[in-house]
Amino acid sequence: MIGGYGKSVVQEPNPPGNKAGAGRSAAGKFLTFFLDREEYGIEILRVREIIGILPITSVPGTPDHFRGIINLRGQIIPVVDLRRKFGMEPKAQTPETCIIVVNVQEVDVGIVVDRVSEVLNIAAEDIEPAPSFGKNVSTDFILGIGKSQFKVKILLNIDRLIAEDQGIHFQTVPGTGTMEDAPAI
Repeated sequence: MIGGYGKSVVQEPNPPGNKAGAGRSAAGKFLTFFLDREEYGIEILRVREIIGILPITSVPGTPDHFRGIINLRGQIIPVVDLRRKFGMEPKAQTPETCIIVVNVQEVDVGIVVDRVSEVLNIAAEDIEPAPSFGKNVSTDFILGIGKSQFKVKILLNIDRLIAEDQGIHFQTVPGTGTMEDAPAI
């Protein structure tokens, strides 16, 4: 288990010439977390930090999965509830419920998850492509299916999951690190 919410996760820059999400192997280190009984993973290089639940201010007129915004040390961060995004039943918060702050389109965004699990190094040979469920079901937000210790973990493409799926575009005011507008939906 990863403890100490509020501690920053050390990040390394993308390798030279590597654009986020474009033409790279999915292999690498992933922060894994649970939603219900399913385990998911996101690339550790996209994670800024893990924090406990803070007061979330709702923003009128936004989709149900967009919980609102938080003030994290003076920075306004939009928050998305992945349970709602995936159409799961709501669940009462527990002491393990947390927000993973990730970088999407050069902006920090919080994602609410049931609990964080661990950081895993998953080799390329242990990652399968996303399965096809037919033309009416999009799996574009799935980076791949990771196999680890006889279990599978759904590896998420956080850019596609948060931004492209709903047409949400986050903008910051240059030099301030704060949002210029609420998400354009």
